[in-house]
Amino acid sequence: MSKVVEMAPGIFWVGATDWHRRIFDCFFSLPYGTSYNSYLIKGGQKTALIDTVAREFGDQLIGKIGTVVDPSTIDYLVMNHAEPDHGGTIPQVMAAAPKAKLVATKRGVEMAAVFYDVPPERCRIVADGETLDLGGKTLQFLDTPWLHWPETMTTFCPQGQALFPCDFLGAHIASDKLFAEEIGGLSIPEAKRYYAAIMMPFASRALRALDKFDELPVKLVAPSHGPVHSTPEHILGAQRRWASGALEPKIVVLYATMYGSTEALKAALVDAVSSKGVEVVEYNLAVADLSHIMADLVDARALVVGSPTFIGGAHPLVHTAVETVRMLRPPGKLAAVFGSSGWSGGAAAHLKARLESAGYEVLEPVEIKGPPRAADLEAARALGQQVAERVLAG
Repeated sequence: MSKVVEMAPGIFWVGATDWHRRIFDCFFSLPYGTSYNSYLIKGGQKTALIDTVAREFGDQLIGKIGTVVDPSTIDYLVMNHAEPDHGGTIPQVMAAAPKAKLVATKRGVEMAAVFYDVPPERCRIVADGETLDLGGKTLQFLDTPWLHWPETMTTFCPQGQALFPCDFLGAHIASDKLFAEEIGGLSIPEAKRYYAAIMMPFASRALRALDKFDELPVKLVAPSHGPVHSTPEHILGAQRRWASGALEPKIVVLYATMYGSTEALKAALVDAVSSKGVEVVEYNLAVADLSHIMADLVDARALVVGSPTFIGGAHPLVHTAVETVRMLRPPGKLAAVFGSSGWSGGAAAHLKARLESAGYEVLEPVEIKGPPRAADLEAARALGQQVAERVLAG
């Protein structure tokens, strides 16, 4: 959006919309682009800017600020999070506002020096619960570390009942509409995918932050990516479900196939699972998007992985997917593996060991040599039935 939006009296969205970006962190696909949300809060005596934007949008940010106040009059630049997509324009803002102080946690101030060369005399360290008076508006700072960097904090403005959690509660969506309620059904699914790829390893930290937020009269949730939520119970409730590890009777199946044998086993296994009335979501890793897989694993009770043997181990695509699962740590911890080989075998043992080392209970694998015979397909069906029964039993 090129416009500035007054979200509440004296609270303005002055961020940038990146319509054309298609990948984030060289991992997360962006089919809808993204936004870098920055918020200007104008009090009676002081003005504060909460977070900035990616560096390439710096001139746009300064221009938008200039439609509300003279940028040189900014008193405080609140850095909730130091990552460059939110802090990349800190040097430009600090230069445009020569009297401004950068406000951050102790770790945040240290990171601002490393990433943006902000000198200590231009910083103000704030602690959990500390407040800053702008004159008729107050900023309250909440320590919410590891969402998803160690310095992360959240800012709350009681007068606007607006919560600014930076990356937490965000989504990668570009839109000319600011509010999730205007965007419609896209916002929660994309927030789930964002949670899975970025916040899922920090679920316990997310729950602690949500407990803090429950003590506040929040009417607006304004993250630093994606839409602002004016019915906050939707996003807060969804995030609590995801972070608490609430699981559905659902199985995610990941596989790769080279000559069709592993795919034939997959088909028999999936047919058996479906016959038990259990939801199956399958991904052929030759064409699948890892971030979508992780979103489905947020609430799946079981993971099933199939791979042909590739030089004594799992196929590289399968290996990458399983290592990503290990890093992002979804809550479901039941797994099954299956596969095929031309002569040596080894994929199933490799996958079983990797999943077990990540805390999974792995059922006895099914691994065959050559194309599957009737007995092999029956073994795959039996494995599928076993997984489905375990899932249905909770």
